[in-house]
Order: sequence, then C-alpha cells, then structure tokens
Amino acid sequence: MHDTVTLALLTEVFPGPDGGSRLTDRLREAAARGAEIALLPELPMDRWAPATREPSDTDAEPPRGPRWTAQREAARSAGVALVGGAIVRDPETGRRHNTAFVFDREGQALGDYRKAHLPSEDGFWEADHYQPGDAFAEPVLGLPLPIGVQICSDANRPTGSHVLAALGAELIVVPRATPAASWERWKLVLRANAITSCAFVATINRPGPEAGVPIGGPSALFGPDGSVLHESSDPLVITALDRTAIDTTRRDYPGYLAVRHELYADAWASLGP
Repeated sequence: MHDTVTLALLTEVFPGPDGGSRLTDRLREAAARGAEIALLPELPMDRWAPATREPSDTDAEPPRGPRWTAQREAARSAGVALVGGAIVRDPETGRRHNTAFVFDREGQALGDYRKAHLPSEDGFWEADHYQPGDAFAEPVLGLPLPIGVQICSDANRPTGSHVLAALGAELIVVPRATPAASWERWKLVLRANAITSCAFVATINRPGPEAGVPIGGPSALFGPDGSVLHESSDPLVITALDRTAIDTTRRDYPGYLAVRHELYADAWASLGP
C-alpha cells in the first residue's frame, strides 16, 4: 500500500450488448490517466429497472453471470481495479439481490456486497425487484487501500459506515441512483458519514434521467474530515486521495473518541429480532 491512491469516478452506465466494450474503453482511458481503482454507479450495466414496479427475468443473472464477467474482463483488460455491480439471482432460492462486486486490476474477484436498505417509492420501486441483503460485508482487502461498500440508501443508515471504518476501511464507496434535486441532502449525509467514520467516502451517481425518473446530480469524494475533495457530473474524473489524512483525523476530534461497540451491540440487541 502507498500514501496516495488515484481513483476514477465514472458517472456513466453501460447497458446493452456493447456495454462491456464501452466499459473497457473507459477503463483504459482512466488507467492511462493514472487511475488505480475505478468506481461505477449503482447497477452500471443495466437500464434503471426500478423505474416501474414490474421486474423482468432479464434484469437479473446467476452468480458470475454475463454482467459480472464483462466487468471482470474490463478490469483485467484495462489493468485497473473496479467496483461495479448487478442484480444477482440465487440459483437455489430464486431470491434476487442488488449486488456490488470488487475486482482487482487482474480481474480477480475480491468480494461482493448485497444492498441492505431498499426504497419503495415512485421511480425507485426497488423492493419489487430484489430482496434486501442479509449479511454484513467486511472491508475488502487486496487493493491499494482497504475499502468498504455501501449501496445508495445504505448510506442513510450510518451504522454501516461506522462499522466498516472500525473494521479498517479507509475508503467507503457508495454507488448511487438518486435525483438531482436531492443532492444537497445526500451531500450532508455523506459528509457526516466521512467525519464520524474518519474515512474517505466516494459516491458515484447514475448520469441522468431514465424512463421518466429524474436521476442525476454529482459524483463526489469527501475527505475523512468531511471536506469536499471532488464534486462533478463529468462522465470521467480522476482524483487522488492522501491516505495520511486518515491518521490525522483519527488523532483529532471526534476520531480519538472510543468506539463503544459493546454498548451499541447491547442496545441493538435489546430491540429483539
């Protein structure tokens, strides 16, 4: 691991038969500009299916299906690590999950995460398309820094970001599909998560309206002190983070405060199943 890590934030999606080749081209461009890790929006290989309440079999795939394969091959071909995702169908139960994937620069799968908190409202009928994840994913190792993954609405329940940071995550990646009008609220939440977790937070949004849903607004990178390091709707932005800032913020307030995990665990347990 080294002190400076260069990220590519891709405010772009890649649906359709040529999606894999378009993604590969974009990742090669990012790698040529120095990117070590590329970050994609929520469900980056698909149209925004939750625009309606009607799920389709073609929106989901089995584990290590064609979308997973396309993203793995794009990462390997470009030589850049990648955080992507797809809707994955469990072959035994038939349950579907909005799943993030993490690949290293050689295309090796390092981990995945299932979205835990699902909206159910106009244009974001996600609970009709997949089930909530039922397991917490620990930080992913094997990249230039340890990363944790949340997906969109998960960030609005900040316990997850706090646990990821306590387990060693230095960067929390939040792929999104959110309306432009709600960006200031998202920005407030994500900055607070960065400050209270003492971790970098990177969020990558889908680029624009789809099927009448007003998706749009910036992708961004926040420092562990809550500073805005990058904010833009450009399709591809290369930005660097300085890992030494983690040590500084964890020495300063509120970083040095104890993480009373046993206290919180007892409180949550008191609520029952």
